[in-house]
Amino acid sequence: MSATSILPAPSLSHVCDLTVALDPIREMGRGRAGQRRIIPIVGGVMEGPRLNGRILNVGADWQTIWEGGVAELDTRYALETDDGALIEIINYGFRHGPAEVMARVAAGEEVDPGAYYMRTHAKLETGDARYDWVNRTLFVGTGARMAGQVKMSIFAMD
Repeated sequence: MSATSILPAPSLSHVCDLTVALDPIREMGRGRAGQRRIIPIVGGVMEGPRLNGRILNVGADWQTIWEGGVAELDTRYALETDDGALIEIINYGFRHGPAEVMARVAAGEEVDPGAYYMRTHAKLETGDARYDWVNRTLFVGTGARMAGQVKMSIFAMD
């Protein structure tokens, strides 16, 4: 390959949308990297062209809020497909935006997801052969925080 050749950019294909139900935030206080908190993940639904089912009541988002307001999202939870496969999802990302917008998000108001940044990369894993493709695919997501829930759209990098 010559130094002037350009590799193609990856394309994205929609895998599913997640509506993740949350318990109230549990504040841990200030840690080494910022304000720490745990948000339990207690259920939800998964709908899309490639994955459908439910989000199990097992997991949490272990957040760190950095100086300047960036929320570092670090989630681990479990998905169960309609046909009984269990899939682990580890989703890592950032949420930030203008202070006045993020204050509205924190208050549980309906805020246009385009008014702030919420992006993730996800790793999915399963031992179910029917869904082995998730073990060898890279995923990215875009999201929105609402009162008592998070909405995520998950895309495979093709």
